[in-house]
Amino acid sequence: MCPDQDQGSNLQLSLVTGCCYRLLENPTISHQKNRPTREAITHLLGVALTHYNHMLSATVKIIQMLQHFEHLAPVLVAAVSLWATDYGMKSIVGEIVREIGQKCPQELSRDPTGAKGFAAFLTELAERIPAILMSSMCILLDHLDGENYMMRNAVLAAMAEMVLQVLNGDQLEEAARDTRDQFLDTLQAHGHDVNSFVRSRVLQLFTRIVQQKALPLTRFQTVVALAVGRLADKSVLVCKNAIQLLASFLTNNPFSCKLSDTDLAGPLQKETQKLQEMRAERQTAAAASAVLDPEEEWEAMLPELTSTLQQLLKLPQEEEIPEKIASTETTEEVKGRIRRLLAKASYKQAIILTQEALGHFQESEPFNHMDSEEVEETRFLNLLETIFKDPSASIQEKNPQVSAENMGPEQTDYKDKPEKSKGKDELVKQEMLVQYLQDAYSFSLKIAEAIGIISKMMYENTTTVVQEVIEFFVMAFQFGVPQALFGVRRMLPLIWSKEPGIREAVLNAYRQLYLNPKGDSARAKAHVLVQNLSLLLVDASVGTIQCLEEIICEFVQKDELKPAVTQLLWERATEKVPCSPLERCSSVMLLGMMARGKPEIVGSNLDTLVSIGLEEKFPQDYRLAQQVCHAIANISDRRKPSLGKRHHPFRLPQQHRLFERLQEMVTKGFVHPDPLWIPFKEVAVTLIYQLAEGPEVICAQILQGCAKQALEKLVEKSTSQGDTKETPTLSTFLLMNLLSLAGDVALQQLVHLEQSVSGELCRRRVLREEQENKTKEPKEKNVSTETTMEEEMGLVGATADDTEAELIRGICEMELLCGEQILAAFVPLLLKVCNNPGLYSNPELCVAASLTLGKFCMISATFCDSQLRLLFTMLEKSSLPILRSNIMIATGDLAIRFPNLVDPWTPHLYARLRDPAQQVRKTAGLVMTHLILKDMVKVKGQVSEMAVLLIDPVPQITALAKNFFNELSHKGNAIYNLLPDIISRLSDPEGGVEEEPFHTIMKQLLSYITKDKQTESLVEKLCQRFRTARTERQYRDLAYCLSQLPLTERGLRKMLDNFECFGDKLSDESIFSAFLSVVGKLRRGAKPEGKAIIDEFEQKLRACHTRGLDAIEELEIGQGDSQKTPAAKKQPSVSRHQHLASIASDNDFVTPEPRRTARRNPNTQHRLRKEKPKIVFSSDESSEEELSAEMTEDETPKKTTPIRRASTRRHRS
Repeated sequence: MCPDQDQGSNLQLSLVTGCCYRLLENPTISHQKNRPTREAITHLLGVALTHYNHMLSATVKIIQMLQHFEHLAPVLVAAVSLWATDYGMKSIVGEIVREIGQKCPQELSRDPTGAKGFAAFLTELAERIPAILMSSMCILLDHLDGENYMMRNAVLAAMAEMVLQVLNGDQLEEAARDTRDQFLDTLQAHGHDVNSFVRSRVLQLFTRIVQQKALPLTRFQTVVALAVGRLADKSVLVCKNAIQLLASFLTNNPFSCKLSDTDLAGPLQKETQKLQEMRAERQTAAAASAVLDPEEEWEAMLPELTSTLQQLLKLPQEEEIPEKIASTETTEEVKGRIRRLLAKASYKQAIILTQEALGHFQESEPFNHMDSEEVEETRFLNLLETIFKDPSASIQEKNPQVSAENMGPEQTDYKDKPEKSKGKDELVKQEMLVQYLQDAYSFSLKIAEAIGIISKMMYENTTTVVQEVIEFFVMAFQFGVPQALFGVRRMLPLIWSKEPGIREAVLNAYRQLYLNPKGDSARAKAHVLVQNLSLLLVDASVGTIQCLEEIICEFVQKDELKPAVTQLLWERATEKVPCSPLERCSSVMLLGMMARGKPEIVGSNLDTLVSIGLEEKFPQDYRLAQQVCHAIANISDRRKPSLGKRHHPFRLPQQHRLFERLQEMVTKGFVHPDPLWIPFKEVAVTLIYQLAEGPEVICAQILQGCAKQALEKLVEKSTSQGDTKETPTLSTFLLMNLLSLAGDVALQQLVHLEQSVSGELCRRRVLREEQENKTKEPKEKNVSTETTMEEEMGLVGATADDTEAELIRGICEMELLCGEQILAAFVPLLLKVCNNPGLYSNPELCVAASLTLGKFCMISATFCDSQLRLLFTMLEKSSLPILRSNIMIATGDLAIRFPNLVDPWTPHLYARLRDPAQQVRKTAGLVMTHLILKDMVKVKGQVSEMAVLLIDPVPQITALAKNFFNELSHKGNAIYNLLPDIISRLSDPEGGVEEEPFHTIMKQLLSYITKDKQTESLVEKLCQRFRTARTERQYRDLAYCLSQLPLTERGLRKMLDNFECFGDKLSDESIFSAFLSVVGKLRRGAKPEGKAIIDEFEQKLRACHTRGLDAIEELEIGQGDSQKTPAAKKQPSVSRHQHLASIASDNDFVTPEPRRTARRNPNTQHRLRKEKPKIVFSSDESSEEELSAEMTEDETPKKTTPIRRASTRRHRS
C-alpha cells in the first residue's frame, strides 16, 4: 500500500474515532437511555484498537477526556475493561496507567478536576479488572506521596480491590502473599495520613476487607489497634468509620460468639499452663535421650587431657595410686572403664588405667597397636581417642539390656519414631490452641478498651456519630462483652434528645435487645422479656427509671408489647406465679410504666393494685406500696392546664378505698422506725393531691393523726417518769417523721394551688366566657370600641390570668402559714429545731428539718425573707454534706420562685462550688448551671468558681462544668464578656489557682472564642492587662492566654499596636516561648502577603528577648529608612499602626483611644497625657467580697435591683 493510501486510511480512521469521542463528551451519554449508543461506540473503538493500531491515539484521548469531563470516568472504565477482556487489549490498561502515573503530583494538586477524573477512573477500573491493573500498580505509587488526597484515595482503593478479588485466600504463592502484605502495610500506614478524608477512606476499605473475610488472622490485632487509635481522631468522619470498622470486627470475628475477657482469661491460663508442662516434659525427654557427638566431646576434653598426660609422664609413677585390673575383666570391660573415667573428666585415673591395660592386654585390640616410633604422648592420645570413640561400646552402654548383635541403631530409631511424632503433633496442637485463645483474649481486651472510648462519644453533637455509637453498643451487647451493658444504660437519657434520628436509634436499640427474645412460645418469650427488663431496674437511679419509662411508653403506644407480657406482669404482681419480692416489685414498676402509654392497663385494675400493695399486713412492705402509688399516679391526666382547659380533671372521691388505705398506712407507720416509711409517705401525699377531691382535707387528717400520736407518746413518757423534774423527750425518729410529713404536705399544697386550682379556675372562666358569648346578642358585641381593642390584643384574658394568680398568691402569703391553719402550727417547732443544732444534733433530724424549712419558704415570700438568713447559715456552717447539698437545692428553687429575695445571697451560692465535699460541689454545679442558663442569677466574675470545676478531681463534676460552658457558649457573647474577669480572678495570687490548672481551664474556655472580632478585642484587653498585672505569674498567665487565642493577621496587628505593653516582659523565657508559639501558629496558615508582618513581629520578639526594649528603638530607626521604598507602600496600614504604637510608647503606657476618636479630635493625644486613665476590670472591684456567712443583722445582704424574668432574646440584646 502506497503512502498516500496510508495517509487516507489514517484520515478516515481519525474522522470516525473523532466522531466517537465527540459523542462521548455529551453529558447525557451516561444515561440509561443512551446505553445502545455507548456500547456501539465502545465496540467501534475496540475494532479500531485491534485492527488499525489506534492504541496511542486512544490513550492520549482518554487522558484528555478524563481531565476535562467528570462524567466520563464510569463510561471510559466500562470501555477499557471491555477492550482488555473481550478484545484482548490488556496493554491499553498499562498505557493509560503509565500516563496517569507520569502526571506530576504538584500539577494534579493545582488541577482538582483532572485529579478527580483520574481518581474515579482508577477506583472503578480496579473494581472491574483488578488482576490486569495489578501489574501496573508500581507506576502509581508515586501518587501516594503527592498532595492530592483524591489520588491517594484512588491508589489505596485499587490496592484494597486487589486484596479482595485477586490476593484473597490461603492458597496464595509466596510472591502473591508478599504483594498482599505490602498492600496491607500501605493501607495501615495511610491510616495515619495527614488528610482526614484519606484516613476515613482507609478505615472504610478495611471495613470491606473484614466484612469479606479477606484480612489475614495475623493482622487482626494491628488493624483493631489502628481502629481504636482513630477513635480519638479530631475528624468526626474518621471517628464514625472507626466505629463501623470495630463493629465489622465484632460481626466477623473468628474467635467466639461471646467475647468476655473474664470468661476467656480462665481457659487461656489453664491451657498455657498445660503447654508449659508439655514443653518441660519434652525438654526433659530430649535431654535424657540427647547424645553428644563423640568427635565434639573429644575435642572439648583434649586440651585438659593433654596437659594431664604431660604432667603424669614427667612425674614419678609411685606417687599415684594405680588402677587395678581384675583377672576376670575382659578388654571391653576395661575399655568401658576408661571411657567412663574420661566422660567424668577423671583424666589421671583414665591414663593410669590405660598404662595398666597396655601391660595386661599386650595382644588384644587396641592395646597391641602402639607404634614405637611415635612419641609416647602421641601414642597415648591416639589410644585414648580410639577407646573413647569406639561406636560399638557406646551402643552397648546406651542399651545395656539389649545386645548389639540383636538390635542395631536403625531398629531403635524405627521404634522411637512414632512416639516422637505423636508427641510433637500434640505439642503443635496445644500451641495452636494457646495462640487462638491468646488472640481471642487480646481481641476482647481491645474491644473493651474501645468501649471505654466510644462511650464518651455518645453525647457528641453529630447525629450520625451518636447513631453509630448506639448501634455499636447493641452489637457488643449481643456478643456478650460485659462492658457493653454500661453503654446500653448510658444511652437511655438520649431518649429525650431533640433529634428524631437519635431518639429513634435508642428505641431501635432497645427494640432489638429486649423486644425480640428467644423462646418456643409467646409465654416463654414474655418471661424472657420481663426478666431482662427487670434486670435493668436493679439498682437503677431515678433518672434511669424515668428514661426506661419513656421507652416502654413508646412501645405500649405502638402496640409492640404483646398481651402475654401484660398478663405475666399481673400474675407476678398478684403472686399467681411464684417470684421473689424484688421481682414482684419490678413487675408493679413495669405495669406503672406501661400505664403511661395506656392508662387503662392500671385504671381497669385499680382495686387489684390497692389490694396488692396497700393491704394491711405486718411488717408493711413500703417498697412495694411506693411502687403501687407510682403506678396508680400514671392513670391521671398529666396534661398542662393550658391544653386541657375544657376537660374536667380526673379525680376520685375522698371516700375512695385508695385514700382510706393510704391514710391508714401513713398514720400507722408513723410510730414505727422504718426508713422506707419516709419515701413512701412522700409518694402517698403526692398521689392524694394528684387524684383526690379536696386533698387538703385528707392530708390535714393525716397530719392531725400523726401529731396526736406524737403527743400521746410524749404523755406516756412524762407519765412513766413520774414526779421527776426532767423534761419529757420525744423520740428522734418521731420528730423527724412529723417534720418531714409537714414539709411534704406544705409543698404539695403549694403545687396543688398553683397548678390544679389555678387550672380549674382558668377552665371555669373559659367555659363561663363561652357561655356568655353564646347568650349575648349580636348588637351588644360591638358596644365598646375599647373592649373590642382589648379583646383583639388579648388583654382581657391576661388580666383575668393575673387576677387568678394574685388570688393564689394571696392565699399562699396570708393564709397557709398564718392564723389557725394546720401548717402554721408546725412553724414554731420547725424553727426551734433548725435554730438549735446543738440541742437537736441527730443528723437525720437536721436533714429532715432543713428540707422542711426550704419547702415552707417556697410558700410565702414574707416567711422566706424572714428565714433566708437561717437557711444560708445552715448552708455555710453545717458539718453535714448531705444537709448542705439539700439546702443548695432548696435555695436554687427559691432563687427561681423569689429571685429578688435570693439575689443578695448569690455569693454564698457560688461559694459552695469550692465546698470540700464532692457531693456538695456536684449539687452546687447542677444548681448554678440551671440558674445561670435560665437567667435567674446575674452572671458576674464569680462564674470563675464554675471554671474551677473544670479541674475538679471527680470526672463527673468536670463533665458537668464542661457541659455548662458548652451551653453558655450558645448564649451570644456570654463567655467573651466574662473572660477578662475570669482571667483576673483565677490568676490572682491570693485567691486564684495554680499555674498548671490555670492553663487547663483557660485552654477549655478560650476554645469557645471563634469570632475574629472577639479575638481582636481580647488581644487588646489582655495586652493592656500587662500594665496592671502585679506579679510575674500574672504576666505568664496573660501570655499563655494570648497564645491560646485563634489569632488572624488583624489580631497580630492589634498585638503589634500594643507591643509596648508586654515588650519589657519578654526577658522571661516562658513568656517569650508563649509569644513564639503565636508566631508558629500564624505561619502555618499565613498567606504570602501576611508573612512580612509575622517576620516583623518575630524580629521584635527576639530583639526584646535578647536586648530589651532599647533594641526595639534601634530596630524602628533601622526600619525608618526602608519605609520610603516601594515595598513599604504596599502596607500602609502597618506603618500607621507603628506610628500609633510609637505615640503610645511616648505616653508612659497610656491606653490608646480608638482611631475614630483620634481622627475627629486632634487634641486627643494631649488629653491623654493629662488624664492617664487606668484599666479597671469589674473583678478588681469585687475581689474582696466576703463569702463567710456571719449572720448578724448588719451583715445580712440587703435587697438590690429587682431581677426581671426576661426572655432569652431580650437578654441577648
